[in-house]
Amino acid sequence: MSKKKVLNVGGNSKAIALPKPYAEYEHILLDIDPKGSPDIVCDARELITLEANQYDAIYCSHNLEHYYRHDVRKVLAGFMHILKEGGFAHIMVPDIHEVMQLTVQHGLDIDDVLYDSPAGPIMVLDVLYGYSAEIESSGKDFYAHKTGFTKKSLLKGLETAGFRKHFVRTGNLEIAVFAFKGEPLQATRDSFGLPPG
Repeated sequence: MSKKKVLNVGGNSKAIALPKPYAEYEHILLDIDPKGSPDIVCDARELITLEANQYDAIYCSHNLEHYYRHDVRKVLAGFMHILKEGGFAHIMVPDIHEVMQLTVQHGLDIDDVLYDSPAGPIMVLDVLYGYSAEIESSGKDFYAHKTGFTKKSLLKGLETAGFRKHFVRTGNLEIAVFAFKGEPLQATRDSFGLPPG
């Protein structure tokens, strides 16, 4: 039996470990930038041009928000295209709803610090538009956030792309969703701690 394959979309480098449940998967890295030595150099908007039904999972951590809203639809349609039946997309994006709630509750401004991270203080502005210091030093505006997500808007986009079954977790200013192409396998649910049903 061949090993399951996970496509890490925009993961930047294989040196950045995937979550533990992916340890048994073959890790394929897709990135627009060849510097991180990805297996596939491709813009995620062009996933539809790749061979269909070849991946068991897609891992997309904090990459989807770098696309404009009309391009998000293309990326999600590409996810659907390259996933095997029963495959899933594991997507994480900043939760703009929670960011705005905290901003209002604590009387913050766009330039105020929202939280301290290993990369340094993160301002409200950074979550809305991307980590500004990284953008400034890189000269690449691709790193900027171009689309904000709430739980409702992300699920609507997934449903439009054809994903019918999803499990969503929110918290820590993040939305994490597992979106399935078909009916989720019990083994997948167990591996990722997803609820039954």
